[in-house]
Amino acid sequence: MKPSRVTALFAAALLLTACGAQVEAGPAAAAQAAVTNCGAQVTFPAPQRPVAYDVSGAEKMFALGLAGRMRGYVMNSLGDPSIAGSPWKDDYGRVERLGTSRITREILVNAKADWVIAGWNSGFSEERGITPKLLDQVGIRSYLHTESCWEYPAARAEVTPLEALYTDLRNLGDIFGVRQRADELVAELKGRFDKVRAGAPKTPPAKVFVYDSGTDQPFTSGKHAAPNDIIDAAGGTNVFRELADGWGSVGWEAVVKAEPEVIVVVDYADQPAQDKIAFIKSAPQLKNTPAVRDNRFHVISYGDLVSGPRNARGAESLAAYLRSIGR
Repeated sequence: MKPSRVTALFAAALLLTACGAQVEAGPAAAAQAAVTNCGAQVTFPAPQRPVAYDVSGAEKMFALGLAGRMRGYVMNSLGDPSIAGSPWKDDYGRVERLGTSRITREILVNAKADWVIAGWNSGFSEERGITPKLLDQVGIRSYLHTESCWEYPAARAEVTPLEALYTDLRNLGDIFGVRQRADELVAELKGRFDKVRAGAPKTPPAKVFVYDSGTDQPFTSGKHAAPNDIIDAAGGTNVFRELADGWGSVGWEAVVKAEPEVIVVVDYADQPAQDKIAFIKSAPQLKNTPAVRDNRFHVISYGDLVSGPRNARGAESLAAYLRSIGR
């Protein structure tokens, strides 16, 4: 891709910021673009009716100024608070929402979509009959979030969550002909993360447990999900950093053994963060863990913790909290 073809238009449209460019529909991307996705070289014709799934897909598109070129997005209603607190709230309002639950092949076919971005086992799924292979059969091309490639059976590939984010932004830049904007955004996000890392004290990192949900077993972040890198950048360490998963369940005994000093609580619609905190405080087996004993809970939006440009805000928020408690 040659970013010079679109630079003048985008520069004239408005000032680009890390919070997301409001770039209107411009000239189409080149006829096709070749990118590496999940370890495979894939050639995409320029999408004319693209659809994004969940916060990760929608906000990667919005941050590149592509809202005006989207057919729509699908998002589970659990993500509604993330929309309300998003830097791209206006884009959510002007792009059609095609569904409020999981994405399906039927939604895409009915929308006459020709391209979709989603994650493996978070959007695409063998079990639910929505895979890149099946979508190809109905003329819909698929892009998988690089963060999810570690478990994609067709082409396993592992990179760190942040590198996965940067890869996606650059690839989307090529696919949609906005590579210069993508490079600028990646540079800006890297700069924000570098600043967060530079502010971390030269002491052993605080042990952090991410609590998404679950009572019988907690659902948490493993090494393949964005919180792992967010916590590292903020000056902490994910107590389940060795968990070979993106998001997965562990036992409460493992949490107790890990002795977390801080608990990051994921906030989304159906389970208010304060209810989750109340549950953890009421659990007898957790009462002597440092985080519960010292009342060290930090709430972060779901939208800041899934792969996307808001990851920098998640790191900044957690870093500020850790500094506030002397860590």
